[in-house]
Amino acid sequence: MSARERPVRRIVIVGGGSAGWMTAAALGRALAGQPHSITLVESEMIGTVGVGEATVPPIHEFNRYLRLDQAEFLCATHGTIKLGIEFEGWGGVGHRYFHPFGYLGIEMSGIHFHHYWLRHLAAGGDPDHSPYNLETMAARESRFAPATRHGPVHHAVHFDAAAYARFLRAYAEDKGVVRIEGKVADVRLDGEDGFITALVLDDGRAVDGDFFVDCSGFRGLLIEGALATGYEQWGHWLPCDSAVAMPSESEGDPAPFTRSTAREAGWQWRIPLQHRDGNGYVYSSAHLGHDEAEALLRSRLPGAPLADANRLRFVAGHRKAIWNRNCVAIGLAGGFLEPLESTSIHLIQTTIIRLLSLLPRDAIDPHVVARFNRDALHEYRTIRDFVIAHYALAGRDDTPFWRDVAAAGIPDTLAERIEAFRATGNILFEPGDLFGPTNWYAVLTGQGVRPQSWHPIADGLPDAELAARLATLRGRVAEQLAELPPHVEFLRRSN
Repeated sequence: MSARERPVRRIVIVGGGSAGWMTAAALGRALAGQPHSITLVESEMIGTVGVGEATVPPIHEFNRYLRLDQAEFLCATHGTIKLGIEFEGWGGVGHRYFHPFGYLGIEMSGIHFHHYWLRHLAAGGDPDHSPYNLETMAARESRFAPATRHGPVHHAVHFDAAAYARFLRAYAEDKGVVRIEGKVADVRLDGEDGFITALVLDDGRAVDGDFFVDCSGFRGLLIEGALATGYEQWGHWLPCDSAVAMPSESEGDPAPFTRSTAREAGWQWRIPLQHRDGNGYVYSSAHLGHDEAEALLRSRLPGAPLADANRLRFVAGHRKAIWNRNCVAIGLAGGFLEPLESTSIHLIQTTIIRLLSLLPRDAIDPHVVARFNRDALHEYRTIRDFVIAHYALAGRDDTPFWRDVAAAGIPDTLAERIEAFRATGNILFEPGDLFGPTNWYAVLTGQGVRPQSWHPIADGLPDAELAARLATLRGRVAEQLAELPPHVEFLRRSN
């Protein structure tokens, strides 16, 4: 693709939902006062997925960029706090572990805390590392505040995705974004270079543009329907291809964490909001029928159902290019990773930020497009490996689904990470990765990987000094925990 020497002034977004309105809000904020028009085309007749209700901590960076008020945001979206994810049954039936946000211990002598912890374990120390992570302890006691005297409490949020989209729509329209109601019936392409020139709606109206953002969901109306970009599938590693979601009445106060419970043909989520619980069963249709999956979910709801079931079909993977010609796909139009680690909204966010950093002015340059796609696809693959690790290390063989998962194999990149950790205790990651040492340590050890060694620098502390430092760290976490009010009290203050 050669550079296209045409100014980019008219930006058209196809589709609403979280992806569309997050994109519109960010572009509206970034281009305020510029000679650009931003138009979003959506139809009330076309529903959105709207079941993604859990996030990861970088969501706060996006909200800060928009200058959203945190209390107003939580109130408008019925939000609650998320300190991590509790995994049940992923290391075997009855097994449980917690994947927290924040950090496990602190770095000492330039190496990560877990190396000292591995030395401690080898000497017969207490295997429970929870007292060295504030977020784990706060989740256990259902406490939260944004910060203590010693620093922040790392957290994400649970929210009603449809309410978040409505909240951002009001924000975007205030920034000058124009919404058009209508269904896209056709897409016009330039006869010479194949770039998109306009959308034709079902009533005959044409919406011209210079740059298009596809937020049309799994359909990929522009990126695939018009531009035939292609799709890289990961179903051989991630066999779940279906989900059924259903809200239910809350039982008790909302917990400040997400629950993921391994089931016979996949896993079930539980996400507490202020006004209800979000529930869903992600499963493999090759191992479980859709009606049976819905019946099983209903039988396991924590409270009475509040709506009919929402059924979804998907294929894990991503478009072969997230940016193709003058179109960028954001959200489900670009790719899909099941919500096991709550990364769907994060991938929307990072694609938007990447687009803002490389937004074209007078030309769409192929080198810029190539860099965008390289970085975007790398992010998909690193998150993919983290998600696959949960399945690969489950160690279950109690149902045909889990036996097939065990036989499926894993990507070489993930195998390298696991083997390096098992042999040396080192966690291979790159700066900028969403999941760092604490995340990988929590999941790998939570599912049974036991390193055979640790970093040699960790041997430098005398036994008595290491014991003293561990006691100091436990004491500091306990002091911080004592400062935190109950989670429900924090939510009441936010409202």
